[in-house]
Amino acid sequence: MIVTAIILILTAVAFSIGHIRSDLVALCALVLLILFGILTPQEALAGFSNPVVIMMIGLFVVGGGILQTGLAKIISGRIVRLAGKSELKLFFLVILVTTVIGAFISNTGTVALMMPIAVSMAASVGIKPSKLLMPLAFASSMGGMLTLIGSPPNLIIQESLTEAGYPPLSFFSFSPIGLVCIVVGIAVMLPLSRKFLSKTGENEGKKKRKTKTLKQLVSEYRLNDHLSVCTVRSESPAAGKTLAELDIQNRYGLTVLELRHEQNKSKTLIQGITQSPAQSNARIKVGDTIYLNGGKEQVKQMVEDLSLDWLEQTEEDSKEKGKETLDFYELGIAEVVLMPNSQFVNRTVKETGLRAKYGLNVVGIRRRGTTISEHISSTRLLSGDVLLVQGSWNRIAALSSDGDQWVVLGQPLQEAAKITLDYKAPIAAGIMILMIVMMVFDFIPIAPVTAVIIAALLMVVTGCLRNVEAAYKTINWESVVLIAAMMPMSVALEKTGISTLVSNTLVSSLGSLSPTILLAGIYFTTSLLTLFISNTATAVLMAPIALSSAAQLGVSPYAFLFAVAVAASMCFASPFSTPPNALVMQAGHYQFMDYIKVGLPLQIIMGIVMVFVLPLLFPM
Repeated sequence: MIVTAIILILTAVAFSIGHIRSDLVALCALVLLILFGILTPQEALAGFSNPVVIMMIGLFVVGGGILQTGLAKIISGRIVRLAGKSELKLFFLVILVTTVIGAFISNTGTVALMMPIAVSMAASVGIKPSKLLMPLAFASSMGGMLTLIGSPPNLIIQESLTEAGYPPLSFFSFSPIGLVCIVVGIAVMLPLSRKFLSKTGENEGKKKRKTKTLKQLVSEYRLNDHLSVCTVRSESPAAGKTLAELDIQNRYGLTVLELRHEQNKSKTLIQGITQSPAQSNARIKVGDTIYLNGGKEQVKQMVEDLSLDWLEQTEEDSKEKGKETLDFYELGIAEVVLMPNSQFVNRTVKETGLRAKYGLNVVGIRRRGTTISEHISSTRLLSGDVLLVQGSWNRIAALSSDGDQWVVLGQPLQEAAKITLDYKAPIAAGIMILMIVMMVFDFIPIAPVTAVIIAALLMVVTGCLRNVEAAYKTINWESVVLIAAMMPMSVALEKTGISTLVSNTLVSSLGSLSPTILLAGIYFTTSLLTLFISNTATAVLMAPIALSSAAQLGVSPYAFLFAVAVAASMCFASPFSTPPNALVMQAGHYQFMDYIKVGLPLQIIMGIVMVFVLPLLFPM
């Protein structure tokens, strides 16, 4: 017992100092529990297979899909329009939406769904995500107090009451308590978050960006000025032919940037866009869109010869009317600097055979501060020229292997990961709704963790995430390891008798006093235990104690059991006390002390309010 208490204290101190990564601290504590024989290896590693941990991993992937497809931006845009430029309105809207969702699905699922939306909203109005993410996590727990199914402790006290022969609780029995929690939470979180969370991660935005954005490259090389978009009619002689057969570059002096085929242009749920690089064997189909780089006169001649539809537009048109423009889904652009000993120096772009050998187009050349955008194929390359190449992201990234020929500027694959697959947003929305339905309705025989795994897999197989590697990159492994490694701590506290000793001692010492004081003792004992063990385990441990204490005093047990449920759920003073707290830790760049500064006062004030409110709602 003493060794376990020492390990727990050392862990809490290490968390509060913050000089060591939180996941490493948790793993060290786990190893010590094994070495001292307090836990078996099986017990210590059980957290890594816990459904909550598996659900967290899946929800990171689902959240990544929501962010990658731009669905988060779409939803956040609508919320931001309601809030306008008011940071206060945005805060209230985030809390409101989160608590409503949290009333019907798990707080972990709520945070995973809302986190990318909140990050997008923060970017839209120019505030730090840290101002919203911690209140978001806390609000998800408060929302769980609105309904019977909102939080596991709610169901645990329901079971304790029915087993003892008391009338069961209704679906909305918790609603008055939940509303009080939300009001208290907003009143406390608003000033505390503004005071303590405004500086969190403030240096993140001050880091200078070393590479140009895709938007900057498009503007610098004036790609939209020389971009023409044509579609293939059914009667066009180009239909069914390959690019080699059409020989567009030699006949018209135009560069084919890409071929695009859209399945279902009606913006319904199932929609797909296939981007094909301009390979010589690429075959053109009826309805395909051809993206060209070159002079307008040449395009006009090609359109007449091949009976194409020419979608003439300006850059303003594409922004305002949503017409075709150069997008970067499977295909991208990047800058490449020619080395002095490159075999391509003193050769024209056409002579280099870049398209045939590397599957890339040269769409612009920057030389001594000037940009060459026309007649590129006949331009002779010089040492130090910066080429803007266009093609598949993987092929661009592969150029780095030829370091004696050129140097690739930036990180192409990282840029590709930032591209929003906006045409997949309806699919991501459908997957999200499906997951929520499976989690909310009991008549669907699918466990919540299974529903999350299904949704995560669907995000990958439907292309809402580029590939499996992109899915893995969405997972915040520090948060996952933190929760998985701290979960066995509850087993250690129970095995060594620390949990039972603390709860029984407190109740026995307060039982002779007034019921209100005993209620306060039960509430704050539960609140204290929840800092170190899961809220579900705490509720299981404290519910029988609360029930028997009420029976000994001859009073109604409802207030005491509700105190257990609320205290077990309203735990904010630690990042590992609940999965939502851990989920937002990395994204908000929070330290352990941030939770102490904001969460601890909220947890204490919430407890004081509940000690007075619960007897009013459930007379003893």
